[in-house]
Amino acid sequence: MMSMPAPPPEPAAFPSPAPAETPLNAASFSGPSFGTHSFGGPSFGGPSFGAPGARRALGGFFISGVLLSFLGAILPAWQHHLSSDYAVIGWYFVGLIAGLVGSVWIAPGLMQRKGTGWTLALACGIAGSAFLYLAFVSPPASPWWRVGGMAVIGVAAGLLHRAVFHAISPIYRHDPVATVNLAGILFGLGCLTVALLISGVFYIYTAPAIQVWIAVIPALFGWSCLKARFTEHAAPPQPSPQAILSELRSPAAVVLSLLLFFQLGNEWAIAGWLPLYLSQRLGISPAAALETLALYWGALLIGRVGAQWFLPRVRHGRLLTASVLGSMLGCVILLATDNQFGAVIGVLLVGASYAPIYPLVVEKIGRRFPYYHPGYYNGIFSFALAGGLLAPCALGYFVALWGIQVVMALPLAGSLVVFVLLMILWLEARFSTHVEAVQS
Repeated sequence: MMSMPAPPPEPAAFPSPAPAETPLNAASFSGPSFGTHSFGGPSFGGPSFGAPGARRALGGFFISGVLLSFLGAILPAWQHHLSSDYAVIGWYFVGLIAGLVGSVWIAPGLMQRKGTGWTLALACGIAGSAFLYLAFVSPPASPWWRVGGMAVIGVAAGLLHRAVFHAISPIYRHDPVATVNLAGILFGLGCLTVALLISGVFYIYTAPAIQVWIAVIPALFGWSCLKARFTEHAAPPQPSPQAILSELRSPAAVVLSLLLFFQLGNEWAIAGWLPLYLSQRLGISPAAALETLALYWGALLIGRVGAQWFLPRVRHGRLLTASVLGSMLGCVILLATDNQFGAVIGVLLVGASYAPIYPLVVEKIGRRFPYYHPGYYNGIFSFALAGGLLAPCALGYFVALWGIQVVMALPLAGSLVVFVLLMILWLEARFSTHVEAVQS
């Protein structure tokens, strides 16, 4: 689902693609892949499929969806639909990205010293504390206090991703497809829950009260992790800088990473800015705009689950091309419409069209580059996933310069770039096949 991100944040999103014999299914989500550990790859020991700690850790994907989609849903409650201080919104995303990146250096040592359950509980405790802090610094407090709070949420999300990917690696090795599907569904449900919760109580509770209620969600999951038993197992080795740089020698690797970068940027740009766009451009009430955001997450979620039925029956190249063209049409509708009905049609078309793109691209990576694991910063691909949140961050400055209509113009341009990159990738594959045939 978003472009989360993911890797995941993405401005989502993770999970890792399956090995070549079990390619990634379309229910993987678009959350940004900011975790530092992959649950793909070879076996490193650990409990059986029935390990209760590993099963409970899957709930961390729901918490990840809550954390990464929170900012896009809370902006109307922070009264940003009534102001034109768009650069501040960009700084909120800067704080979130800084926290996610900073957790990369914190998580490994913490996992090694304290273990999986303790790290999961700590991540949830930090997230709950961050929501409570944001409740105290809600408007009219200075927005820079909230930038710091978003950085703390980013740190919590990064720690959570590391521990979750590590904990579920045994059940992933037992059944990769089922694990990926369930993780994607839970992440999408987390994003959907936040949008529905805030829209449902928008006119009932104040912004601080809403954030206090949201703080309960990670707190409850963290408490359950303290009670669970996790069997520790060794982590796979981190790639060397030389191995990461060697990926740049492959044109296909660069093109695929750019595909992930722009696609996740498209998904998270809409997820982060859709309520403000609908409120300011079309005059839709904040609650109705948040309900439309929930429709977007719902379309992504249902689309990724439903795409599994299409994958065995439709050529993947045609499905990918149709999805990109459909997303461009949806963005055009959202740019041109002047009423709520047109906005709903455009959002549903964009969400349903985005749904198959990310998992299909990751599936191509899994086949062409079997060493790729988006669960941690494994070279150029994972950095592209992490860059997905840069799009909603940059929109803060673009909107300040050119107006709120840029919110839909950017994903439209991004979808066009994705289409061009797909054509380049197709030509590269044809050229590689021709070269191999000549050499043989």
